Amino acid sequence: MRDRVDGFDRPRQPGGRPPRVSFLASYPPRECGIATFTRDLAAATASAGLEPPAIVAVDEPGADRAHGPEVRWRVPQDGGAGYRRLARELNGSDIDVLCVQHEFGLFGGEAGADLLQLLRGLDVPAITTLHTVFSDPPPAHRAVTRELARHSEALVVLARSAIPMLRDAYGIDPAKIRFVPHGIPSVRRRRGLRRETKAALGFADRTLLSTFGLIGPGKGIEDVIRALPPVVERHPELLYLVLGQTHPTILRDSGESYREGLQALVAELGLQDHVRFEPRYLSLPELVDYLLATDVYLMAYLDAQQIVSGTLAYAVGCGKAVIATPFRYAQELLADGGGVLVPFRSPTSIAREVAALLDDRVALKAMERRAYAASREMQWSCVGQTYRDLFAEVTAAPTDLQVIRSAPVPA
Repeated sequence: MRDRVDGFDRPRQPGGRPPRVSFLASYPPRECGIATFTRDLAAATASAGLEPPAIVAVDEPGADRAHGPEVRWRVPQDGGAGYRRLARELNGSDIDVLCVQHEFGLFGGEAGADLLQLLRGLDVPAITTLHTVFSDPPPAHRAVTRELARHSEALVVLARSAIPMLRDAYGIDPAKIRFVPHGIPSVRRRRGLRRETKAALGFADRTLLSTFGLIGPGKGIEDVIRALPPVVERHPELLYLVLGQTHPTILRDSGESYREGLQALVAELGLQDHVRFEPRYLSLPELVDYLLATDVYLMAYLDAQQIVSGTLAYAVGCGKAVIATPFRYAQELLADGGGVLVPFRSPTSIAREVAALLDDRVALKAMERRAYAASREMQWSCVGQTYRDLFAEVTAAPTDLQVIRSAPVPA
């Protein structure tokens, strides 16, 4: 049963109202990819016709943030008792479904096992979005993932290749798994937009390469820097932008040693006029502007098993030609010709492919068009409607799992 509201087909509960959703995740002003993803997903589902969601913000030890009014509950990352208390509060609330944004490091206990205390005590249905899936999981991670599947009505993955991985390495029934792509902002391409955006950013005469995200050794940025000298010889106007602050975990454990090493490498290679660091967490409008100004986007990631990357999703969503190493998500997302894959740890290959694209603007623009066309169903508006329908599906009628969950849970 559905209502027409504000131009949307609004799913309705059997009682006549749309399902009320709560998202459990990190959340702004916390600066991390999951927090940004959750904010954008919550906004997308509200735009798709659901009630504005209630947020459960997961806070790391010592955090004391001023959250917005949409944050209805807070739970400490390492608080086992806090998860059990949250289950009771959600069960007694008006929430119809809990949507968990899952990353192993986000929750306390071995492999984030503290989260299971919440799910085991939850009466309302849960949908869990898996932001990390290992093809060869450590035993603890495998066990936790299997329990997440057991206590969730559905598992959402952000890459199709995760479905056979969950089936083969974890023994999870594919019928319980849904693919929903990583969302991207809605950006409209038009002639002259790159030139205008470059001028507005102060890069009118530069050819721009870029990489963005939380910075750390796994990004392979040193391989990009080592690739630049021969490209600069052919394109002396070239500028490589490294956009983003150091990952908070790396900053806590190692300070700025990685970034300082990159800066030393830039000086060693005489590239001070061709590499610029912007060491801060960018707002979405700033990020989109930098991407629109970019000529070639670079991802030299070192982890072959990485199953999702919001930075790559945003780059193709903005219609950028991408050069990336062949990690799992890059192989999947660039399969339609929206980018070029190069071997891991190969500055020579990066240099060759960057020069080839910059020397052939026709080929570069054709790659941009393919990336843009292939990513239209990834827009947040589409993703929000898909989650809306999934929430309506799991709340339409009681399921066996919901009946099992209704048993009393010890305090």
